[in-house]
Amino acid sequence: MALQTRPKLLRVGVIQDGRIVEEHHLLHDSVTIGEDARNTIVMPPSEARPPRFKVLENRGQQFHLIIDEHMQGRVNLGSSDVDFDALRSQGLATRRADDTFDLPLQESARGKVDLPDATLFFHFIPAPAEGSKPTLPPELKASPWRTVDRVFFGILLSMLVLYVLSVALIVAQPTPVEREVELDQLEDRFVRAIIPPQPAKKEEPKEAVATGEKKPDEPKAPTKKPASTDATPAPANSAERRQQLTEKVGNTGILKLLGGKGPGGGDAIADVLGSTGSGANVAEALAGATAGGALTAGSGGGNGIANPQGDTGGKVAGIGATQTSGAGTVDTGRKQVVKVPQVVDSVPEVDSSEVKPKDLARFIQSRKASIQRCYENGLKRDPSLKGKVMVRFDLTPQGRASNVEVEESTLRSDEVINCIKTTMRAWTFPFKPSDDVPVSYPFIFSPGE
Repeated sequence: MALQTRPKLLRVGVIQDGRIVEEHHLLHDSVTIGEDARNTIVMPPSEARPPRFKVLENRGQQFHLIIDEHMQGRVNLGSSDVDFDALRSQGLATRRADDTFDLPLQESARGKVDLPDATLFFHFIPAPAEGSKPTLPPELKASPWRTVDRVFFGILLSMLVLYVLSVALIVAQPTPVEREVELDQLEDRFVRAIIPPQPAKKEEPKEAVATGEKKPDEPKAPTKKPASTDATPAPANSAERRQQLTEKVGNTGILKLLGGKGPGGGDAIADVLGSTGSGANVAEALAGATAGGALTAGSGGGNGIANPQGDTGGKVAGIGATQTSGAGTVDTGRKQVVKVPQVVDSVPEVDSSEVKPKDLARFIQSRKASIQRCYENGLKRDPSLKGKVMVRFDLTPQGRASNVEVEESTLRSDEVINCIKTTMRAWTFPFKPSDDVPVSYPFIFSPGE
């Protein structure tokens, strides 16, 4: 019985600059070349070849070499080498309908195809035995030493050696012996910290110490509440309570005088002013009061209500001497005008047709009070502070002020300038441009007088 031989594999590779840069071992697949990623061998784009063309085709368990009219190369058919021109001219290759030439290849054939930027070679090799795994050449096999970063490995190894040496040096050093310190060698501050002062003991009475008995605590006398001075019993109803309250109020103060009775049974006021109670002279009613040298309601003029009588020698202050004579003028001082610190602004410079300068100026003027506060805070530190500040910022499509900077400033106060920039960054403008719009806006500050 004849032995069955295994078919050989077609080895195909690409040579560039004298080196094999790509290699394939094929059993039944065709070989295509081009810039398309689906090709067997992918090459850079070139105008000299199409994106995809077939070089070796497998039909009926046999490989065929496919060449066109312009392709160059050589092929060994077993006995001699033949170039592609001889294959086309001598009829060794069959012409196909698509103007390409087909040459069947035996397992002993080998050859090369010249490409514009590389060389394609092919030949047949024995197939590996079943169960064997393909191995790479030793020069292509990876190793840990080839893949490691040698500079990093050297630095890491040096640091490891230094670390081990440092630890060994520290361990080799003898342990220092701490000398004991006596208590009297400590400084005062440590003594105070370690031995706190003892609280002073309270001396007990000698009698208590001698007898060893404790005196009983004397009981405190209970606080007595003052007895109520009103011995009147509580009223039984609201009418009696009102009657008692009326009598109590009527016997106090001016009400007692108004409602009291005189010695003759009449009102007290009638007894004072006269017995008739009507039409009495005030001077006669007060005669008893003026007998000791007080005032009398006489008819004389002068500085008093009445002429002084009696021999007391006192002086009486009169009321009638003070008079007013017409309406006078009062000097309220000179009128002064206080000038409030001002922030003068003008029309901004806007580099866009989407935002109108007048509308932008109107919006900034409505927010000028916050800029005014920044300037007034600066006046508290420097009352003579004044000048011009040209602020430049970008109006974003979100309506915010970004990149707020000061182009020109004669105001010598960094605090006020920083306050202005912070305030403007917090504003939300009612404008939504399609792109950032550069804006320049001047502020002129002048103090009050």
